[in-house]
Amino acid sequence: MQSMTGFGRGTHTTDEWQASVEASAINRKQAEIVANLPRSLQSLESRVRQATLPHISRGRVQLSIRLEKTEGSSSGQIRINAELAKSFESAFSELSLSIGRPLLPTPADFIRQPGIIEIDESDSIDPEKAWEVIAPALEQAITNLNAMRATEGKHLQEDFLSRLGKLMAFTQTIADHAPSRPERQRELLLKRLADMQISLASDDDRLAKEVALFADRCDVSEELTRLHSHFTKFHEYTHSAEASGRSLDFLCQELFREFNTIGSKANDALIAQTVVEAKTELEKLREQVQNIE
Repeated sequence: MQSMTGFGRGTHTTDEWQASVEASAINRKQAEIVANLPRSLQSLESRVRQATLPHISRGRVQLSIRLEKTEGSSSGQIRINAELAKSFESAFSELSLSIGRPLLPTPADFIRQPGIIEIDESDSIDPEKAWEVIAPALEQAITNLNAMRATEGKHLQEDFLSRLGKLMAFTQTIADHAPSRPERQRELLLKRLADMQISLASDDDRLAKEVALFADRCDVSEELTRLHSHFTKFHEYTHSAEASGRSLDFLCQELFREFNTIGSKANDALIAQTVVEAKTELEKLREQVQNIE
């Protein structure tokens, strides 16, 4: 079991180049890979995604990839687009005439303007050679990311099992209390009749029929059976090596449905209160399940 959130970093260095990759993951219903590459290496984006997707089934993974010259190797060259710089300054002159006062560009304006001053760091490396440097760093980053996600997933698993134990205890309380509900209804009916000074034998067929109908309406044995089945599957999924987030989320919905049905059928204060507590705990469980891959 793995969480969908985590962080991992990887680096790889050759004689001339150093690649660094940072991978961060957050919750998403589907798998989404976003790769930030140097502009000259955008052609590698598809390859980066293909290398990452087999390790991610759910979640949004942000990959920040940098490629730099190693220390001691020949550094990149600074390129200046003189024509663009002149056009940029000319635009300021026209703007000055338009507003009627001098307006001169500062050095910072020239630096911020794309294309005027550029540092050529990665243009000199072929994308295929760049991939040879990036791939090991990417693999390391994903490995570290998944290690962190697995650690968090272990903590979530412990929390799931604890909450599942509470839900099973609530279910047992309902199972122990539910069978006595028809007999209490029978006693309640007799008391009401007595309060109204209506005499009715305790073995009267009409009373037995009313109690039988009540017992059928408030019977929750099917719901209890399904709850136990869902608990068993939930336990299996929490120990599965496969991505189980969607399955666990579905089971949470089914558990909620069964508890809700019990609450509406039981017609009993103790069972209703137990159902409320169970649904509160279940909502906490479902919020945690949203973090599982």
